[in-house]
Amino acid sequence: MKVWTWLAGALVLAATTGVAGVGVVAQQQRAALHHEPAYEMNAPDTVVEPASPAPVDAAARDAAIAAFADNPDLGTFHARISSADTGEVIYDRMSAEPLRPASSTKVLTAAAALLALGATDTITTEVVAGTNPGEVVIKAAGDVWFSHETIEKLAAQIGQASAVYVDTSVWPGETMLPGWDPQDIDGGYIAPLEPVMLGGGRIGADEGDVPRSHTPALDVAQALADRLGADTVGYAPASADAEVLATTESEDLTTRLHTMMKNSDNVMAEAIGREVAQHRGTTSPQATLDVLAEHGYDLSNVTLTDSSGLSTLNLIPPRLLDQLLVDAARHRDLRPLIATLPVAFAEGTLAERYEDLSGRGWVRAKTGTLDGTSALVGTVTSESGNVYTFALMSNGSDILSARRAMDELASALREF
Repeated sequence: MKVWTWLAGALVLAATTGVAGVGVVAQQQRAALHHEPAYEMNAPDTVVEPASPAPVDAAARDAAIAAFADNPDLGTFHARISSADTGEVIYDRMSAEPLRPASSTKVLTAAAALLALGATDTITTEVVAGTNPGEVVIKAAGDVWFSHETIEKLAAQIGQASAVYVDTSVWPGETMLPGWDPQDIDGGYIAPLEPVMLGGGRIGADEGDVPRSHTPALDVAQALADRLGADTVGYAPASADAEVLATTESEDLTTRLHTMMKNSDNVMAEAIGREVAQHRGTTSPQATLDVLAEHGYDLSNVTLTDSSGLSTLNLIPPRLLDQLLVDAARHRDLRPLIATLPVAFAEGTLAERYEDLSGRGWVRAKTGTLDGTSALVGTVTSESGNVYTFALMSNGSDILSARRAMDELASALREF
């Protein structure tokens, strides 16, 4: 044993000596090298600077707001404007009295979803084995953001099938809500509420107000059947203990909210409202109101019959919408709400607005449009670094004229 120990030690010593010798030679070679100083990159310019509020002439600001708010093009006009920096209300015009909100309703839906579900929430959809060999059933779970890539992903996991069915039982009740016009399906504004759809039920496009399907869940089953070589499609319940053959997961809630808000997608808003309802074991949109009430919001004078604002029966006071934006700017739980709002003259429903106004690129807002109704709810950073939130509602007015008047008012805030 001692002999082997001595021999191992000798080998290690020899190896170490060899390495040391190589190291000396290498060190001598390096000493003879000459090189220029290492390249150093310049520090990047600051791309985004945080808003730093500064004092403004409050009297001049308030006078300008009042002048724009008195524009007769606004018809019946209720509004509230606040400082996101301090929470102070700087302008109030009957903000506790409700008006028809149109798609600004989606701000309520988005806020309730963030509070109830969290920004990272996702939807998992399963495809399970059917009753007979070769049959599969899509267990629809509320994901109306399916794409053809989603279908390909599911098909790759399944392989082939003789029949594809879809189970829509997770969304019981009516597929068309009070205050909706069935003609809006072909107009591209809504689809019957079934809990799985390709691109929100659109026909021939991924976004925009193109005609929507009257059978959106069946379309998903057909798309999967085409990929699997199945001859039969239809509706059928899934067994609770059925073998799971494939799964897919939606994008997170913040991403889905941004898609919904950017394009003011009514189908996606209703899907999010129903997801909140499922989470709470109640109905939509009552779930939205329950969540907001539990977080201390005053729901006086609120009437909500859908989650998207397509219904002509909805009534919301601007005070509530503005308060949600103030809280989104000041508190972490609602912070992602700000990022979901379209940017003026850049994207979504604001892409064609503000081209010649100072709010261009600085206003972020959710729009709302129905016959005789225009709304704008969002934020703007002023030239002095102050951040304002606003909820502007116009009823009984010409849409384009009222829209322009509200854009000018939001831009006036930018100039202070």
